[in-house]
Amino acid sequence: MKQPKIYSMSFASVYPLYIKKAEKKERTKAEVDEIIFWLTGYDEASLQQVIDQKVDFETFFAEAPEMNPNVTLITGMICGYRVEDIEEKLMQQIRYLDKLIDELAKGKKMEKILRK
Repeated sequence: MKQPKIYSMSFASVYPLYIKKAEKKERTKAEVDEIIFWLTGYDEASLQQVIDQKVDFETFFAEAPEMNPNVTLITGMICGYRVEDIEEKLMQQIRYLDKLIDELAKGKKMEKILRK
């Protein structure tokens, strides 16, 4: 079965779009980064390395230092699917990130986005 195109896309090509989406709604790059750090366990240096190396999404999530154990608290609709019902693990991880960035752009408080 053919893999979705997003799996082979470089994280570096989508990252600026996350930032742009947030900044359009008066949010910041720092908040986008905080979401990524919380979700994946990357830190500033390791995220920059991923960007510089143009790592694809599949590798980005496969090599994530530690997925947050609270990801199961991320629920709701994204791209017409309930994120908690997506069976393909990698697609679910990508959609978790999309969902969190959407919540940021919609003005949710960081405490709620990060499921604290």
